[in-house]
Amino acid sequence: MSETLARGAYSTLLRLLTPAYLLRLWWRGRQEPLYRLAVGQRLGFYDRDTVAGRVWIHAVSLGETRAASALIDALRERSPGVKLLITHSTATGREAGTALLREGDAQAWLPYDTPGSVRRFLKHWRPKLGLLMETEVWPVLLAEAEAAGLPMLLVNARLSEKSLRQGQRFAALLRPAAQRLKLAMAQTEADAARLRAMGVPEVCVTGNLKYDIAVDSAQLARGQAWAAALPRPVLMLAVSREGEEAALLAAWARLAAPRPQLLIVPRHPQRFDEVAGLVTAAGLSLSRRSSWGDTPPLDADVWLGDSMREMPLYYGLARVALLGGSFEPLGGQNLIEAAACGCPVLAGPHTFNFAEATELALAAGAAERCAALGEAVARGVALCVDGDAAASMSARALGFAAAHRGAARRMVEALGLT
Repeated sequence: MSETLARGAYSTLLRLLTPAYLLRLWWRGRQEPLYRLAVGQRLGFYDRDTVAGRVWIHAVSLGETRAASALIDALRERSPGVKLLITHSTATGREAGTALLREGDAQAWLPYDTPGSVRRFLKHWRPKLGLLMETEVWPVLLAEAEAAGLPMLLVNARLSEKSLRQGQRFAALLRPAAQRLKLAMAQTEADAARLRAMGVPEVCVTGNLKYDIAVDSAQLARGQAWAAALPRPVLMLAVSREGEEAALLAAWARLAAPRPQLLIVPRHPQRFDEVAGLVTAAGLSLSRRSSWGDTPPLDADVWLGDSMREMPLYYGLARVALLGGSFEPLGGQNLIEAAACGCPVLAGPHTFNFAEATELALAAGAAERCAALGEAVARGVALCVDGDAAASMSARALGFAAAHRGAARRMVEALGLT
């Protein structure tokens, strides 16, 4: 199939699905009201702010937005007068992105990848440079940007083997999109090789921006102070995903007392109530972070981290963290923030989304891999009991995080902005 036919079929399908997308946004807005904000922007309609010449950064969700913060800091240090347009696709990303704005910057939703929506977006904002974070390769967007003369780069780029295979399966659509990128700045050599195989014409390796994210030191210190005052250590399931909480609670029920304090922090806010229900159904008492005062309660079996953007507090509170998303075949979550907070990590078998960072952490002794969640619970409890071993892992985690910083500076140098 030719590129023209493939992109035409893709665009037609997205147009047909647009009503369903909009309905889903409205539905999600019940729990996350930001999804109901400025819905017209999803179709490329923007009612104000037509200043041209901004640097445009697309950070789809929370993780990409937090990584973009390190790049933005480096951009502003290199070019103090730079003005930014920051776009997102999720409510958590947009909420975090608001805190990054300065006078003269703008924020918007990225429109759906249909020709009309994208053309209206580009005509309205007229950016001078487009930076897509990590994996955001959109066929129509890249074709329309090329037609408008807008250079597009993929920064902090990563591409797993699974994503490469999927991309090659739809090569008629995705290979031309990859070829339209001016440059991809890859996290690792392995990512770079896969990006080249996908068709990106120029690729360099600059490292992972997430090592450069500044940890909220006040949150971290607060969590550490709470931990020091507790009668027992905290074992956390960090950024947990579907299926993991139930398995953890089953393993927890088999443990003999006394047990560490259990803390669960789900990845997605829309699952907070669901996870709370799992805890109470297991016959365990529950306390939610949203109900805490100056200190966490001592009389609950399980704490639920039902807050956003407080991971440094949770990592400071925990003696050991089990890595969410890695105990089900979901690819794992990023362990770099945990390491930067000095929190030892126990990872499951599924870490393909962040393969190199995980392997480096394992090699540095900042993390350990466990074959299953039950094994991780047993090892986590052992580390909670053996404070010296946990402290040694904590020191190695801090050293690991410090050794890999510098990606933001390298990316800004590669951009060559003045």
